[in-house]
This record gives sequence, structure tokens and C-alpha cells, in this order.
Amino acid sequence: MKPEVRPILHQPSHTFSYVVWDPATRRAAIIDAALDYDPHSGHRGTDTAQKLVDIVTAEGLEVEWILETHAHADHMMAIPFLRAHFDAPTAIGEHITEVQERLAWLFNLRADFPADGSQFDRLFADGDTFSVGHLPARVIDTPGHTSDHITYVIGDAVFVGDTLFMPDAGTARCDFPAGDARRLYRSIQRLFTELPADFRLFVLHDYGTKARGLAWETTVGEQERRNIHVGNGASEQAFVAKREARDATLPMPALILPAVQVNIRAGRFPAPEANGLRYLKIPVDEFGAHWELPASVNRSAE
Repeated sequence: MKPEVRPILHQPSHTFSYVVWDPATRRAAIIDAALDYDPHSGHRGTDTAQKLVDIVTAEGLEVEWILETHAHADHMMAIPFLRAHFDAPTAIGEHITEVQERLAWLFNLRADFPADGSQFDRLFADGDTFSVGHLPARVIDTPGHTSDHITYVIGDAVFVGDTLFMPDAGTARCDFPAGDARRLYRSIQRLFTELPADFRLFVLHDYGTKARGLAWETTVGEQERRNIHVGNGASEQAFVAKREARDATLPMPALILPAVQVNIRAGRFPAPEANGLRYLKIPVDEFGAHWELPASVNRSAE
């Protein structure tokens, strides 16, 4: 029940990607792998993702899964790079289709972009089970930060993505399209209720403090006791008020517009245009509330 877990930090976005494996079978999963991308030049890089490959090689692992917790807004998925090294299926939550539908409209994607999740090999539903080697794994639907967000429980290791930060940092923002502070609170309470207190919990982001530096691992029980937003019996009403007030002060992530275009394609960039170059779009004056799909859009025709 106790997998080995190795983090790799993507410094620009303060993202922790993970290699998690069954010590008995040496079979592994890679979770939330980040691609390097310079927004100033538009150049891509794979130095961070290569560190994940290096762990797999050094430990003699066989990759069984390439997993994503949601369509990230602050970094790009490194799935295509990993698939060039490992013949493993990719997976994300089934509600990625809602995100794809909304963003296909926002970026006016061509008719050949299917908003059906087919860019990934498997779409997980709440309660779905799988395995990593002999380790049992399951999926818990944890919307709130985004509508497509899921948590992976592999043995005694819980990968919460952007649902929770370290206890002294609180929780993730809820002001992205279809984000909802009430849903996030309820998702977190479900984790507290369903999971043992001693299960290890691994966060996706940490920005560190002067006192402790960077951290990525805590426990379910420690979060329930000490998380500054939801710990120690905090009420839903108090959490929502605190979360929404905090979100109102936060700038958007620097990579949000390019990142979501890539991530709804499972890390693939748009196809080259007639001149052989690839392009990402920046919608002008259509941010925030305008991300909602207009009622005039005929969903059935898409």
C-alpha cells in the first residue's frame, strides 16, 4: 500500500510533477508532468520533463500511466514528450469535455477539434479504479478549482493537484471558468471524510516560506487539523467568504491563455498553418466572465 514517490519541481510555475511506483513490481505512473515554455519568445523546452524520464531510467521502472489532475492554467502538459519515451495511456477526468467545449468557443477552434476528450486515452469518472503495479488506485472527483479536477489515490498516496496547498498556504483559487468555492470546500471535506488521516498527501504547487522553504508532502490528518482555510472545523460559509475575497485580489497566471489551448489538446500544440508555423491565440477583451459559453451557442451542432 505504500508507493515510492519522487517529486520534480518545475521552477517557473512552482509545480511539482511526480513519479510514483510500486516497489515490488517497479511499475509506475507519472502525474502532472510540466513542459518548459518561455512566454516571451514562444520557445518550448523539455529539461524539466527529462528529469522525470531520468528517474524512470535510473530506477528501472516501467511506466503504466501518464496522469493529469486537470487542464492546468499555469503550465503546459508534457504528455507528447513522455509518450515519445513510454508506451503508456494518458488519463484525465471526464469533465475535461466541459472545459474543452467552453474553450473551443473562446478560441474559435476549427470544426476538426472534438470537444469529447478523445485527445486522452481514458477519461476517469468519480470512483473509477485502476492499478499501478500491484497498488490499488482510485479516482475521487474534486471540482472547485476547476470543474474537471480529480484526485488520484494510489496506495496510501493522495495526489490532490490544485485542491489543497500545504497547510500553511491553504487552498487553490476558484475564480477560473466554472470554478466554485463551495464545490471546492465540499470536495475537500469529502477527502477528509473518505481517506485515512495518515495517508500521505502530495500537493501540486508550493511557493515556500522563509521558515520552511519548499514543501510538497503532508498528510490528510494534518490538512484537516491545520489548513489555514479549511482546517480545524472551518465552516463552508467562512471558507467561501475568505476564498472569494482572496481570489478577487489575484492576478491571472502568466501562462493561462497559451496553457489552456495546449492542455485541452493533451499537451499538443495547434497544427502548423500554411506557412509551416504553429500559433497560439490571444482573445482581446474577452477574459474572465466571458469565458462562459454563451447561451446562443448550439452545443448539439458542435
